Amino acid sequence: MVKIALISCGTEYSGVQKEIEKAANTFGAEIILPEIDLDYINEAYEKFGFSAQSSSLKLMIARAMSIVEGKSKADAIFIATCFRCAEGALVRNVVRQFIQANTRIPVVTYSFTERTKADELFIRMEALTTVVARRSILAREKQEGLTVGIDSGSTTTKVVLMENNSVIGTGWTATKDIMGSVDTAAAEAFEGTGYTMDDVDGIGTTGYGRLTIGKNLKAELIQEELSVNAKGAVYLAGHQKGDATVLDIGGMDNKVITVNNGIPDNFTMGGICAGASGRFLDMTSRRLDVDISELGPLALKGDYKQAVLNSYCIVFGIQDLVTTLAAGGSKEDAAAAACHSVAEQVYEQQLQEIDIREPLIQVGGTSLISGLVQAVSDVLGGIEVIVPDYSQHIGAVGSALLVSGMGNRQDNK
Repeated sequence: MVKIALISCGTEYSGVQKEIEKAANTFGAEIILPEIDLDYINEAYEKFGFSAQSSSLKLMIARAMSIVEGKSKADAIFIATCFRCAEGALVRNVVRQFIQANTRIPVVTYSFTERTKADELFIRMEALTTVVARRSILAREKQEGLTVGIDSGSTTTKVVLMENNSVIGTGWTATKDIMGSVDTAAAEAFEGTGYTMDDVDGIGTTGYGRLTIGKNLKAELIQEELSVNAKGAVYLAGHQKGDATVLDIGGMDNKVITVNNGIPDNFTMGGICAGASGRFLDMTSRRLDVDISELGPLALKGDYKQAVLNSYCIVFGIQDLVTTLAAGGSKEDAAAAACHSVAEQVYEQQLQEIDIREPLIQVGGTSLISGLVQAVSDVLGGIEVIVPDYSQHIGAVGSALLVSGMGNRQDNK
């Protein structure tokens, strides 16, 4: 059983503790609390050198020190503090940095509310257990045989057909009926290849619809998108060795993952508002009366400073654009402002929660919006952002790669 150390403040008296344990148990993991005595708490706190007023936060620091010093053993770490506590947010981040600087244990951080339920934690717990339990699979560096990867996202469904380390077919369609969307995208991916689904050696699936698709197609691999997207990104970008950061700004939520030698070791996802998502850019393109594929080039011609967006909210963000256009502002400036606003919000809400390791690999459908890629680079001080080939199919590519070698379904027919 995978042992996940809980380093937290407030989970017991807020009622979240049982929800965290429930989420972990769903994936065969066990939540443990590093055991320490009172003398060690004071010793570890003084050694750590970070001033915290709360005794619960001091305990949190001591538990982190216990793991780093080898006094407590864990396969993965879940760090959680209340979203209302500023001091907790600071300690959460410095503890995460401390653990990552001194261990190779995968870690995820989370800011909870009193209403947090296990469902909201599932993908994080699933990713943590996956990284531990399927480390050998995640270390895979090439694809063999004929495999299919399916990514059922919130807005689009992607299918990729790979053969002997090469992508030979891709399909993409809007997500509507789950299995109907898979059939449509698969037909496009297989077109002209001479193959059918009956010929494949393995099927891997990820994304929101992965469980339904996996059950219907009897997929060999059903895996959450955090680890799958990370693997697909470093594979396509040619950075399976060393460090990297993967950024996926999605239609409903965003994912930021740090990777070491092809293995994810820290990730964050979610966001405060849809104003930091691809959905906002889709609404912007409609308001500007341009196709979403034209939004990026349009933004590169504009100046975001001429159309400042002052709201995190997707509704009021669009209102700001309407005001700008009504005052005579250009479409180019409005497009640039929208891209910059999304990049800035992603930075404030998520990129500050991790230590960015170059290169930054941007993936997902929004990576095709060149104005957004440039805005991300600008917000991060001009660092190079890599957008690999097939970046929009990243989850499907990762699934097709990881399912390779898990057994040949043809042998079981």
